[in-house]
Amino acid sequence: MIRAPLIRLATAADAPALAALWNPWITDTAITFASIPKTADDLTQMIATRPAVFTTDGVQGFATYGQFRSGNGYATCMEHTVILAPMAHGHGLGRALLQAVEFHARQHGAHQMIAGISAENPAGIAFHTRLGYHHTAILPQAGFKFGRFIDLVLMQKFL
Repeated sequence: MIRAPLIRLATAADAPALAALWNPWITDTAITFASIPKTADDLTQMIATRPAVFTTDGVQGFATYGQFRSGNGYATCMEHTVILAPMAHGHGLGRALLQAVEFHARQHGAHQMIAGISAENPAGIAFHTRLGYHHTAILPQAGFKFGRFIDLVLMQKFL
């Protein structure tokens, strides 16, 4: 059984481990529509430019957020990413990481959080529903990966 690990802000030193955690989801699944693996430099830049990137000791997962769309009219509307190691699923880590992101965003003036979820990720949709996110839209065929178009489910939570 996995104990709830300490959640902390990620540092540049975590970048290689974060890339290693994220890349199997990129290369092997349609959970994310990205198809190009992340480098440690990519993650170092993300850590430096995002409002916050949270991770755990042992880097079993991470979560981050940023503005949903560019422009000052969207300054209080955020979108998040939560990535977990397969062995970390079902132990409350995703919940703890997402709550850390929501708390940080709320403290920094965010009004709402958006989740963009592959329609091929029913576990992700159920996870967000349990955490108070509401289905707002489906964007048919918004993503393309593995030679097929995939719908994008948008879910929203007011903070």
